[in-house]
Amino acid sequence: MRTSHDFLNKDQRGIALLEGLIALLIFSIAIIALMGLQAAALNNASEAKFRADASFLANQIVGHIWSDRDNVGSYAYNGVAATSCPSGTNPTVCGWLAGIRDVLPDAANQTQTVAIAGTGAAGVNQVTVTVGWKSPRGAAHNFVIVTQIGG
Repeated sequence: MRTSHDFLNKDQRGIALLEGLIALLIFSIAIIALMGLQAAALNNASEAKFRADASFLANQIVGHIWSDRDNVGSYAYNGVAATSCPSGTNPTVCGWLAGIRDVLPDAANQTQTVAIAGTGAAGVNQVTVTVGWKSPRGAAHNFVIVTQIGG
């Protein structure tokens, strides 16, 4: 009885093994590439979450200022979101800074600001909020929002 390898020349024996090894190599490279894509996707998702959190936090303090338009000047802050709130700082700003420290990575060592530009026509104030953080990969980021709050 003849088997399939009887039909092959002696030079062609082992070709199936070689084809199998090449296929395994190609498959392995594809799996490694997919793992790299997955890691990049996870990193981009976490960076997007940090940007969304910073946007929420900046809009949160703007909302507090907007609801307390008579005391806009008391919300001014220019410093680092350290572990303790500096004396004389508005308690709402202190709570906001604590929220930044809790949500964003390394925010306690980055500069957070709420800048109030003088009173313009009809009691309009320009408010600039900057939220800073440092991503786990080491890049420093800032989210800045500028708005006008009128009386």
